[in-house]
Amino acid sequence: MIEKFINKVILGDCLDVLEKIPNDSVHLIVTSPPYNLNIQYENHSDELEYSDYLKWMSEVWKKCNEVLVRGGRLCINIGENKRQNISYPTYSAFIQSCVELNMLYRGTIIWNKNSAAKHTAWGSWNSPSNPHIVPRHEYIIIFSKGDYKLLGKKENCDLKPEEFMEYTRSVWSFGTESKTKIGHPAPFPLELPKRLIKFYSYKEQIVLDPFAGSGTVGIAASLLERNYILIDNSEEYCKLAEKRINDKNGMNLFNVSNKKDFIDSSAEIQILNN
Repeated sequence: MIEKFINKVILGDCLDVLEKIPNDSVHLIVTSPPYNLNIQYENHSDELEYSDYLKWMSEVWKKCNEVLVRGGRLCINIGENKRQNISYPTYSAFIQSCVELNMLYRGTIIWNKNSAAKHTAWGSWNSPSNPHIVPRHEYIIIFSKGDYKLLGKKENCDLKPEEFMEYTRSVWSFGTESKTKIGHPAPFPLELPKRLIKFYSYKEQIVLDPFAGSGTVGIAASLLERNYILIDNSEEYCKLAEKRINDKNGMNLFNVSNKKDFIDSSAEIQILNN
């Protein structure tokens, strides 16, 4: 049944779609959920009550855990709370939520975004009275399901020794992606999923993103000879993701057999499960 979902961009609520994906079928999940910082997404309110936000996210991580194979990995990209009064360390709450699901915590990667953008002072200027830290980094927190080891064919490992050495370091440094260029309010750069996919999966395995946005995880998976499953609740973003995968920058780089713009989970996925 998992074959029906492979290399598809699926329009629908992530919890509804995850419920229909067979358990123990996905090898790697790479995702960056809404940060709850009032980013203007096309079809999502990004300013929930914090308790409601964490409850929703906990339900998502629970479903992610269920669809992963034993040894499968969950990689969550999440930033700092950018408000002046940093009272909600969301990345820490996500770690606790996944540990409570009995997932195995593998560590945290610090993504140094190499951002040198000018900014005004936060809090008190040039004074210890009330200074605020301006974040120039994000987190990637890593978990495994049930076992630290992921099974795969040795010949399907495509890591180069120099990549392995770089990826094992806990600080990754590369720049951000342009919102205007991509057409999405919160894209991450291709380098982020590319590294995670090479480091945590084998060729021909399945990579899932339940908050697919502009489809960058699907692009990286296609380039690296993995299969992908992308989910998003925005029709606009699903079309954008499919277009970017099929014809990145106007160049036909990917051989994707799915000719539809995307699959609407409210109809197609129900048929697939019959």
